[in-house]
Amino acid sequence: MRQYFPILNWGFNYKREDLAGDLTAGIIVASLLIPQGMAYAMLAGLPPEVGLYASIFPQIVYACLGTASMLSVAPVAVDSLMVATAVSAMASENTPEYWGYALTLALMVGIIELLIGIFRLGFVANFLSQAVISGFISAAAILIGFSQVKHLLGIKIPQTESFVSTVIAIFKESPHLNGITLALGIISLGILLYFNLGLGEYLQSKKIQESLIITLTKSGPLILVIGSSLVVGLFHLDQLFGVKVVGDIPKGFPPFTLPNFDLNSIQLLGTSALAISLVGFMEAFSVGQFLASKKRKKVEANQELIALGASNITAAFTGGYPITGGLSRSVVNFSAGANTGLASVITALFLMLTVVLFTPLFYYLPQTSLAAIILVAVGNLLDFSTLKRLWQYNKLDAITWCGTFVAVLFSSAQQGIIIGVLISLLLHLARTSKPHIAIVGRVGNTEHFRNILRYPVTTCSHIVAVRVDESLYFVNTRYLENCLLKVVTKQKEVEHLLLVCSGINLIDGSALETLQRLIEDLNGMGIEFYLCEVKGPVFDQLEKVGFVDKLGRDHIFLSTDQAMKELSQRVSLKHSMNI
Repeated sequence: MRQYFPILNWGFNYKREDLAGDLTAGIIVASLLIPQGMAYAMLAGLPPEVGLYASIFPQIVYACLGTASMLSVAPVAVDSLMVATAVSAMASENTPEYWGYALTLALMVGIIELLIGIFRLGFVANFLSQAVISGFISAAAILIGFSQVKHLLGIKIPQTESFVSTVIAIFKESPHLNGITLALGIISLGILLYFNLGLGEYLQSKKIQESLIITLTKSGPLILVIGSSLVVGLFHLDQLFGVKVVGDIPKGFPPFTLPNFDLNSIQLLGTSALAISLVGFMEAFSVGQFLASKKRKKVEANQELIALGASNITAAFTGGYPITGGLSRSVVNFSAGANTGLASVITALFLMLTVVLFTPLFYYLPQTSLAAIILVAVGNLLDFSTLKRLWQYNKLDAITWCGTFVAVLFSSAQQGIIIGVLISLLLHLARTSKPHIAIVGRVGNTEHFRNILRYPVTTCSHIVAVRVDESLYFVNTRYLENCLLKVVTKQKEVEHLLLVCSGINLIDGSALETLQRLIEDLNGMGIEFYLCEVKGPVFDQLEKVGFVDKLGRDHIFLSTDQAMKELSQRVSLKHSMNI
């Protein structure tokens, strides 16, 4: 029970000294999440209150089931964009039908994550490499940014999945911008950037306590929401100058909602649900793992999938939409002193208090201020430093990054990530189709064998030892066969070919057939074939199909050193008998 309900671990062993940190973190994250939740809901094409609904009960469920106690689970920018992309193709924004499809998407995402976690299939997320994730998020950040320009300028442009169409529409409508709206947006951006970049240094220079600095610097969005609402309301900017405001937000307890269960909706949203599930899990797991490591705690991948899945299912029935763990909120949660999942419960309770009592106060909140909050948040998602690092280290990974980035930017978020995964897999196949193969020799009088092209080594003209630094499977077996045959045809004196298997973790059926054919070809040339340093699982598989007995157990050695000594003796004995 403790394994599947981590709340039993920290709940029954709660320490009094943890309460101050949890309470502080819960309040600070709530103040950050109120404007963020509304902004991300509008980014997803949903009413602002939906972002608040999605941040209450799902967060409590995650606190009970999750293993990353510092993770703050609620709407995030990237998932909101993916929701907008998926659902806008099926219904118009801010309509009951649109909300219904968003609820269905949350339910599907939750079921997918829950099933993956229950059946312990978390490894499927490994298909999303770091290059794919980084390229995807960077492109998504640009898409999100341009989607908010219309609110910043106070113009109307049609909803479109195309980045190019959005940019063209912005330029066409820019002459009709609302000057007051733009001024409010720029001032909002300036305030947020000062809170993020300048205020912290100023407070540190004044010797302010660190915990208070965190509280003040992260309160920028909430202060902006309150201040901009007061300005618009007092000066009637919405009536006199056409500044778009949030308007009426329903007050009361989060509603019980039912997603659409029709088969057609499930089929249309299936690909998007899978993409959001994997991207959301990768984002939450990487953030949770990073923060947990700072406190020497462990995050269990499959349990995280179960927790996120249950949270998304909860969101589907309590008026929300797909959620996951957010980087900025979770870092704030950690920095503010969160120790256990109680911090998330406190955040949820403050949000519940907000939606029950205080939503009318947000009537005059200008949409341009929410757009500024999103723009500042997604600015941190741009990750061109990873591209630079990948280009220096591995250009194939850099190509994957660029391919994903371009695909997301010029197709859609869902299609882009699928294309990125395909590029990553194809480049992996290309890379492993030509494995590194080295002829090795003895280093001095040691038991070590190294590449003859890199080290001064001793070799025997009658014995060639070849090391393959890759698992053998259908993609690379023909390349291996050609390389080995080329080696023995160049060295006419070779009588024994030793395959060093230290880098081989798998030999599939195609590779096994190739080896058997190669052995027959070598025998026809009068060359004996041997193996050494075969790993246990690989040896077991070879033994199971009778390959070991067919080759001969005296042709398989524990180490390269043992093999070379034994084969050298055989060569010496043979030549002495010939003499």
